[in-house]
Amino acid sequence: MNTVMLSSDGNLVLDGKPFDGNPLMVLGAQVRLMDDCTLRTWFRLIDHHPILIDLNPFFTTCLDQFHACPGSGCQDPDTTHLLLTKTIEMIGFPGKPRLDIYLSLVAVQGTETKEIRFFTLETLLDIPLRLGKLKHIIFGDKVDLFEFDTVFTLFEFIDAIVWELSFHGSLSACDIRR
Repeated sequence: MNTVMLSSDGNLVLDGKPFDGNPLMVLGAQVRLMDDCTLRTWFRLIDHHPILIDLNPFFTTCLDQFHACPGSGCQDPDTTHLLLTKTIEMIGFPGKPRLDIYLSLVAVQGTETKEIRFFTLETLLDIPLRLGKLKHIIFGDKVDLFEFDTVFTLFEFIDAIVWELSFHGSLSACDIRR
């Protein structure tokens, strides 16, 4: 699998060289993040490659609110990093068996994780962004939980974050903690 690196300025690096091509060509590649990447990096990626806006109808609102935020200092003091995770749930007996696969972006505070819906965009942008593990949960007579190393494609990385930002309401102008 090809690997594309995301630098903190939002540029893509392929085979050690800046990638200036059409980003649609590398959507299926594994994405890796440089250590200093933040949620702001993700927005810079979209700004550098406007064709990506067509991937999801929520981008316009996300980008409008991002551009209205301050240029720095957008960090919740209790959050150490944001974590993108992948979950596979196998639901078995009793009932009809099924398999659910989804991605989640959470805020990590110490040993706890919190849904990003409890934060405004202004408190998330400059928090380090990390790729997490795959959680495999098996529901049946008992619940089994396994964790595995995994890869994220560039498409999964882009789509999962825009989905979380739009669905969980972190883009809302109101901050209930104020």
